[in-house]
Amino acid sequence: MNVFLILILGFYISFYLFDSIVEWLNIRCVSTTIPAEFQGVYDDEKYAKSQRYLKETTRFGFIQQTVTLIIVVPFILLGGFNQLDVFVRSLELSSLFSGVVYILILLLGMMFMGIPFSYYSTFVIEESYGFNKSTKSIFWMDFLKSMLLSFLIGIPILMAMLWFFESLGSMAWVVAWGFLIFVQLILVYIAPSFIMPLFNTFEPLEDGELKTKLEAYSLEHNFSFEGIYKMDGSKRSSKSNAYFTGFGKQRRIVLFDTLIEKHSADELLAILAHEMGHYKLRHIHKSLALSVVTSGLMLFLLSLFLNNVLLAEAFGMESVSIYSSLIFFGFLFQPIEAVIGVLSNYLSRKHEFEADAFAVRTTALPDAMIGGLKRLSVDNLSNLEPSYLKVWVDYTHPPVLQRINAIRKLA
Repeated sequence: MNVFLILILGFYISFYLFDSIVEWLNIRCVSTTIPAEFQGVYDDEKYAKSQRYLKETTRFGFIQQTVTLIIVVPFILLGGFNQLDVFVRSLELSSLFSGVVYILILLLGMMFMGIPFSYYSTFVIEESYGFNKSTKSIFWMDFLKSMLLSFLIGIPILMAMLWFFESLGSMAWVVAWGFLIFVQLILVYIAPSFIMPLFNTFEPLEDGELKTKLEAYSLEHNFSFEGIYKMDGSKRSSKSNAYFTGFGKQRRIVLFDTLIEKHSADELLAILAHEMGHYKLRHIHKSLALSVVTSGLMLFLLSLFLNNVLLAEAFGMESVSIYSSLIFFGFLFQPIEAVIGVLSNYLSRKHEFEADAFAVRTTALPDAMIGGLKRLSVDNLSNLEPSYLKVWVDYTHPPVLQRINAIRKLA
């Protein structure tokens, strides 16, 4: 049997089994006793509800992964990639447009395969736990907008990448790397003004105590931004969030309307200070640098496997091409991607602790910070005590109890 086929199937099935074990152990860690820190915040009924939510979403995720495995593995073994390639080649397009059509068909297949799961998650699971506020028309409009954006942005990028690797030889990966960095920066810059408003309404925060506090704090700490906006997050979900977006003078503070409704001005100030801490401590720059290095590594390794006959044979291909190599390399890159993901998550959790410390130090509101974290956790039915392995593999934020304990040590 082809060595690449053995490796790819081995990686794919091993990761499926490993993820299943991680989720099973996480469920096993669930305790029916409310942690002391949340006594009086969580009542027994709502705490039991949060555990049911965790179990149901975990089971649903397992079903989705299993169905994906059942579709992908036979598709590989039965020569699905080759049959699609034969069809695309029968259209007698140029190699560039053949590549675009081939990859788009695969991406559309994945997108449509995900629709039933997304629909069930939104209108059955999230609905039953009181989170979903979306309508079916919003759901389908979001899908259509996302697909259109993917085409408008993705097709030119894909065409450029295919052209680089077809035309520029051994240095193509360097040019492609620089191009992707440029595109990433452009998207970060234009997203607040042109992309995000396609999905949500952003209104300037009205004058009042909250706006006065946020502006005074930002001025005190020499943090400039374009404006403070309230986003209609309740249009889709009752869950809450806050974030900064954009760079330089285009930076915006965005608060979900659900967050404003459920939190005091001091709690919101502490949340803002946490987000500002990410900028002041240069976490955004570090994350961007990691992303740049990761993309460079991926493109360099990709360049080593382009037009690899043995890799193409693993997928039953009759013809070797740049565009099919892009897809097949994605399977081969899985282990490296997993390691990078674990390291990235570790760095992200470290940054969250540092941003919490920044918020406490600059606002002197540790109780408000803790209160905000507790309220967010309860309102979102968060898992208070995930397993260590689950945190290590998947969590970008530390578990809330660890964050609260760290804040208390600072107070």
